[in-house]
Amino acid sequence: MILASDCRACPRLAAFLDATQAQFPSYFCRPVPAFGVDAPRLLIVGLAPGMHGANRTGRPFTGDHAGLLLYATLHRFGFASGPLSVAADDDLRLIACRITNAVKCLPPDNKPTTAEVVQCNAFLREELQALPAGTVVLALGQIAHAAVLRALGMKAAAARFGHAARHAVPGGLTLFDSYHCSRYNTQTRRLTPEAFAAVFAAIRDELDR
Repeated sequence: MILASDCRACPRLAAFLDATQAQFPSYFCRPVPAFGVDAPRLLIVGLAPGMHGANRTGRPFTGDHAGLLLYATLHRFGFASGPLSVAADDDLRLIACRITNAVKCLPPDNKPTTAEVVQCNAFLREELQALPAGTVVLALGQIAHAAVLRALGMKAAAARFGHAARHAVPGGLTLFDSYHCSRYNTQTRRLTPEAFAAVFAAIRDELDR
């Protein structure tokens, strides 16, 4: 299996990364690897790298608006050494936590196709299979939720997405859902800091039992 860092299996995404690299030569512009510890108690699954965030820095949710709320909340609940992720080479550490994406490459307009999500799903499957029983998985948004179910071999109807929903899933894992911490969702108040924190409070309670 091709390593995610070398993958060019999706022609549209590979071409878009090449074009973006030509426009922004200093950007990472490759499949973005997961960030965090190798054996997490919490695995966070986002959608895909943002143009000027992870695609620029090479670290998930780093350098864009979505990461501001995520890392501040991680720090508040003891999953990060600090509240702000600035660059891939800063001194921020995740604690018992790992962050990945359903799609590893930047998609045009932040919208991967269904075929691209399916193509990338094998990488997510490997990440999930490596998790021990008792690990919590947090899906940020409906596409990430569906990708997790696919990677676990589950049908969509087996666990419906809903903000703050909790699902027992195969492998002894627990899946929590949240609306994505995107600029759109936070600015429209679809997702408030309080609602996001409530999900993490439930996750912390789950892990501390």
